[in-house]
Amino acid sequence: MTTTIRETSSPATTSTGKDTKPPKRRRNRGYAGSGRDAWLLVLPALIPVAAFSVYPLVQGILLGFTDAKAGLNQVVTFNGIDNYTELLGNELFWNSFRIGLVWAFGVTILQFLASLGLALLLNLDLKLRWLARTLALVPWAMPPVIIAIMWRLMLNPTYGPINGAMEAVGLPGDINWLGDFSTALPAVIVVGVWAGMPQTTITLLAGLQNVSADLHEAASIDGANTLQRFWHITLPALRPVIVAITTLDLIWNFNSFALVYVLTAGGPGGQTMLPTLFAYNEAFRYGNFGYAAAMGNVMVVVIAAFLFFYLRSQARSRLS
Repeated sequence: MTTTIRETSSPATTSTGKDTKPPKRRRNRGYAGSGRDAWLLVLPALIPVAAFSVYPLVQGILLGFTDAKAGLNQVVTFNGIDNYTELLGNELFWNSFRIGLVWAFGVTILQFLASLGLALLLNLDLKLRWLARTLALVPWAMPPVIIAIMWRLMLNPTYGPINGAMEAVGLPGDINWLGDFSTALPAVIVVGVWAGMPQTTITLLAGLQNVSADLHEAASIDGANTLQRFWHITLPALRPVIVAITTLDLIWNFNSFALVYVLTAGGPGGQTMLPTLFAYNEAFRYGNFGYAAAMGNVMVVVIAAFLFFYLRSQARSRLS
């Protein structure tokens, strides 16, 4: 009996007896190329940002450590932290800083409350809702200087319509809203609230439209009233939007300049002197560029703190 033995070839050999190796995977060179291509596409947008934002910011920070002054052929020398030690004892600046915080927080809080009420109203299914939403955007389309001029005319103590309306209903009609120590800052805050409401209202309105109607319907079936549904459903759903828009509003309001400058220029008696106005006067009225830049650096630190809390809250909301 003849036995036939078959030879089994290993995976590395073929019928011809030649060794073969599994094909090597080619490196995906497109990934690195795509990264370079992405940077090339972003570069045209980064160049103006670096030229008009990053470079002036760095120059301003460095200028705060010098004794730069206005004038031709002025020798600029590095003076370390002398500007900041002098700034620590400048009570006028810290008073303007306090006024700036009162202004920023006051405008932001009142602006949020008014915008939330307006957004809730505009979210209802009312007639001519499109017209109301359009009119709500009117202040957003107006430059701050135009808004300030318009409100100066309205608040004029002699011929302003606000005093005229108050006198018509039997109230005092001779109030100098922007010239009196007790009313200047509240009046400016009201103008700031009116000017900043549109963007806050639109942002909150967009958040309200993303709140599920099924949750409200289910809560209504369970017996929850309108206030309970707002407190337990609407507000929690709006929390990321509220944190984002209030933080950004706080930063924008703290940096306000044109609106208050045209309204009062910091008066009367410095009652509306924001830090931006104080630094502006120090630089362009008194010519102390280095000292004014140090004030700007202090404000940058405050704004950076606001940004830190904003970014941290955004990160937490994404994780949750």
